[in-house]
Amino acid sequence: MSGSLLSIFRYQFVLHALMAAVLASVSCGIVGTYIVARRKVFISGGITHASFGGIGIGYYLGINPVLGAAVFSILSALGIEFISKKTDVREDSAIGILWSLGMAIGIIFIFITPGYAPNLMMFLFGSILTVTWLDIYLMMGLCLLIMTFFLLYYRLILYISFDEDYARAHRAPVNFINYLLMSIIALTIVLHIRVVGIILVISFLTIPQSTANLYSKDFRTIIYLSILFGLLGSIAGLIFSYSLDIPSGASIIFAFVIIFVLAKTMRHFQIKRRMRKAMLEQ
Repeated sequence: MSGSLLSIFRYQFVLHALMAAVLASVSCGIVGTYIVARRKVFISGGITHASFGGIGIGYYLGINPVLGAAVFSILSALGIEFISKKTDVREDSAIGILWSLGMAIGIIFIFITPGYAPNLMMFLFGSILTVTWLDIYLMMGLCLLIMTFFLLYYRLILYISFDEDYARAHRAPVNFINYLLMSIIALTIVLHIRVVGIILVISFLTIPQSTANLYSKDFRTIIYLSILFGLLGSIAGLIFSYSLDIPSGASIIFAFVIIFVLAKTMRHFQIKRRMRKAMLEQ
């Protein structure tokens, strides 16, 4: 059985999928830690679904749908940040408006696109096995961008994540960093649509981080653990997909949930064991 599983890695598309899994684990591990720390999961969901509008426009104009999604997602992310901070519209309301608008625009443009309607299943649910060299190069560039940005502004990002008022009091460029981070979140979401899809990409940005948070409260440690859990879940998901002949994107998310449940169970028993030991020592 192990020999047959290892034999799948002789195929080029599987190696592409494995490289994409490693790169996705790194980029989503870093960005997802910020999202979870700032409690911006709902914002990420709004950007994810708003990107559908860019996909529809891309198909209508005859350009790469991922490019259209990237432009639309960045504009949506900046729009959410601007509307929630500069107007009296609440953040959750701004997210709901742009979420609905993006989905509606996507459906309209796909409907009026001449010829046969495109197959949207790949964008909705993802297919890591169809990742190309271009996708990998783009993901590499994104990883380098994210790592460079977080290394240069790590302390400032840390202050903003946990105490934005403190950062503002020390005249830090909070608004500038927030807009940049929202743009990076949008790019991360778009470039991982092919891996797990619009519907499931939010799980890639939250479940490994939530698992890591069970074992540490340190921002840097959570990043490292999130990357590790993301990589383990991605590889396990690929194995599930191959063994059970089921979609790869859903398999990866299923693996993430299994790892989270196991980690939560182990953590629960560790805490109970420590409490029992403390009571005995008393």
